[in-house]
Parts: sequence; structure tokens; C-alpha cells
Amino acid sequence: MPPHIDSVPVPPVYILTIVILLLRLDQSFSPLPRVTRESVRQYLQFPPDQSVRILHAKVAQKSYGNEKRFFCPPPCVYISGSGWKLKQDVLNATGAGDSCYRLYGYMGLDSSCVTQADTSKLAFEDQPDARMFACAKSLYISDTDKRKHFRLVLKLFLGNGQEIGSFLSKLIKVISKPSQKRQSMKNADLCISTGSRVALFNRLRSQTVSTRYLAVERGAFVASARQWTAFTVTLVEDQHADSEEFTVCEGFICYGCVVQLVCTDSGVALPPMVIRKVNKQHAILDVDEPVSQLHKCAFQFKDNSQMYLCLSNERIIQYQVSSSLREQSREVLNDGSCWTIIGTEAVEYTFCEGLACVQGAISPIPVITGLEVNGGGHVAMLEVNGENFGPHLKVWFGNVEAETMFRSPKSMLCVVPDVSVFSGEWRWLRHPITVPLSLIRLDGLIYRSTFSFTYTPEHNTPPQARGALQNAPESDTLIDFIHQEFTRTNFHLFMQN
Repeated sequence: MPPHIDSVPVPPVYILTIVILLLRLDQSFSPLPRVTRESVRQYLQFPPDQSVRILHAKVAQKSYGNEKRFFCPPPCVYISGSGWKLKQDVLNATGAGDSCYRLYGYMGLDSSCVTQADTSKLAFEDQPDARMFACAKSLYISDTDKRKHFRLVLKLFLGNGQEIGSFLSKLIKVISKPSQKRQSMKNADLCISTGSRVALFNRLRSQTVSTRYLAVERGAFVASARQWTAFTVTLVEDQHADSEEFTVCEGFICYGCVVQLVCTDSGVALPPMVIRKVNKQHAILDVDEPVSQLHKCAFQFKDNSQMYLCLSNERIIQYQVSSSLREQSREVLNDGSCWTIIGTEAVEYTFCEGLACVQGAISPIPVITGLEVNGGGHVAMLEVNGENFGPHLKVWFGNVEAETMFRSPKSMLCVVPDVSVFSGEWRWLRHPITVPLSLIRLDGLIYRSTFSFTYTPEHNTPPQARGALQNAPESDTLIDFIHQEFTRTNFHLFMQN
């Protein structure tokens, strides 16, 4: 039988609970405009979200002197969500012209010394999948910038000049040139690990204008000069000849290993292939060192060792190689079979202005990175960790607002709502209940998160309760027992990818 909640040593939680209860008496907190449980419930059912997704490489090669080593692959931005169309309809209803709600933006490095000349203007194009796309092809970092890491900053505007907000990429590591040394754990951030995301590109005759990216369009693999696709690279064990299933392994990707590339958006996958190191247009068959950022590599089809992944114009084909006359451990490749591999990152911001009275920008955008539960039952507290928090934010569990305390830009604390608020019939609450977590600004702007909160009931029934269940299954005793179960709830947190 689990210990009674009073036996849990959580004195700080009681103190914080009292503080939050005192905040309830503060009449200076006005209710959120237009935001009610019903309006949030409707939002969760049909969320008119606006999403901004930034894709970029994990590393960037520094430029020296007057040269400009443009980031490759170029940082990309995808705009999606029905909320953009809703915003357009609202502006259209006011009589604004098409140019007023057209979206445009600028992308640059996160430095105060960056001028407009150092930024790249983005022209968004409509995609067949209802998204909008733009890429920054002219960004680079010069040798005068001594930072080892930096972020990209995307600023979005409407055609009427109204600023939507600023959006940051993840950290990008600056390197001078691709490392040709054997990588070790000291440089683990330069190694490609299984389960990570990568991009592949090819430059025929080493010409920048001939750069082609491995991409997926309409379910097919293509060589694109405009867009690139992020692939999850997975290290797999050799599968049986009569089976299409394989076992996923852990660790870093090494040359000579069997890997599989899976499109992160569509799930379309290439067959298992052996990754080979490339040196002077030869595939080296006897190298087993870790694969590093910006290495040249080749992909040998496992089922046919003479065939390699190759591009031909805009198509992806299989290229048949020939063995080297001098060395049996080398195979001669063509230009189209030599790929450059690089790790990639993706960050997505999702918000909704449908219930808001937004007067300014929607940034800084709060981001939840972790959750921690303290205590349990009626005194359960949830610590929310992340970035860009402020006293103007409230934590919502589904369509229930939680008492929220701002601690710092990286930490907030809230009282976990009792599970009873999510159902009026206690007898049906025999299974875990999961609710999404959101942050709602005081003006009604909703920031969705990838986190959810799950209430899990106790599975062991106390003896006295079992008797109550047998004697009066439909009585108030049953309802009281189930209520007690949930006030002794074990809480679990889930991150949804």
C-alpha cells in the first residue's frame, strides 16, 4: 500500500502553495480577455495554429578574408497552420489589400553588430502541401567574428510593416574546415550519431552552382537545387535474408556500417546501405572510423555491393562502380556518387492569435524544455523549465488554467489542478488521463508546447476499499474511493515528438 501523502517530505512545496493561495487574493490579476475554459476547449479541438519551422545545419564553416562560404545547406523556413489563413481573412475583412497580409522576413546572425546588409531577405513561396517556404542562401560568418557558437535570428513581418515576431534557431557550431583526423569522444559534437538528423548534398566538379540536395518530393527521392530534406540516419544490424525487419543499434555512425536514411517529414526510407568514406573519388572499403561533419561519403547498397546511391540531373539512381586496378580496398566512383554529409537541427514555434488581442509582436516566444513534479495529491506542484518566461504567462492543463508563479525567465511554478476538473463522473476515471500543456499570455495569445501531463491512478486497491467495491458497487463509497485514488495520484510526464 503506498504511503500516505502526508509522509512525503516536501516542506518547500507547502510554502510555495501558501504563496500561490495568497496570490488568489490579489485583485490586480484580471481575467484573460476572451479566454475561457470553453474557448480553450474549442481551440484544442480545432486549433487554428500558426507554426514557424526553421531547419539549419549543426555546423557552419567560417569564411576567411574576402571569401564568402555560404551556409550549406542554406537555412530554410517553413510556415504552416490554418491560423495564417485566418489572420489573412481578418485583415481582408478590414479592407486591406493583398500586399498588406503578404508575409516576408529577414534572417541573420544573432549579433548586435549585424547590419541589414548582413541579413538575407526571404521571399516565401507557396508549396503543394499548403505550406510556405523560403531559404536564406547568402548567409555566412566571417573570420572577424570570433564566436565558437551562434544562432540564427528570423524576423517576420506583414506587408503593411507590422512585425509578427523574432524566432531563434538552435546553436550552430563554427568550424574552420572539415576535420580529416580520426574523431574521438573529445570531439563527439562533430561525430554523426545514430538517430540524429542529417542532410546530404553533392557538388559536381566542386562547383557551388552545381550543388544538389537529396530531397523527397511527392514520396520520391530527387536531387533538388532548391530544397533539402532532413533524414534520420539510423545504425542497423544486418537483417536476415528472408526478413525486411532490422534491429536498431546505438552509438556513432562509422564507415563500413549499415545505415538507413528515413525522411523526417514523410517517413519515406531508402533501403539499408553501407556508408563508405570517399577519398579522391574512391570509396575506401577498409576504413571504420566515425563519420564526421562535412565528410565526403558514399552509400553502397547492401543487397548489391556494386551499386551506389547516385544523382543524375534531378534523378536519384543506382550507379555501378568498378574496382580499382591498384587496390582491392578501393572502388572508383563518379561525381554523382560522392555526397557530403552534415548534421541538421530543426526548431518549431507554434502559437495562436485566435483568442488574443495582440497589440505588438508575439515574441519573445516562451519555450518549455523540461518539467518536474514536486509532491502529490492536493499539493502537487509542477516546475516548468525553459526560456523566455515572464509574469504575463499562465500554465494551462488542457482547458484548465493553473495557479502560476513566475520565478525567473527560465523557471515557473504552478499548482497541478485536481483531476476532478476534467470529469464529472468519478466512476469512469479508471484509466490514465493525459492533457496537453500550453502557455497563455495575458492578452490571450496561446503558445502550444510538445509536452503533456498524465494523471495515473493507483493500481493497488486497499482491502477496505475492495469490500466496499463488492458490497456497494454503485454507492457513494465507490465514488469516494476513486476520488481518494486520484488524490494519491502518481504523476508522469511525457514529451510528444
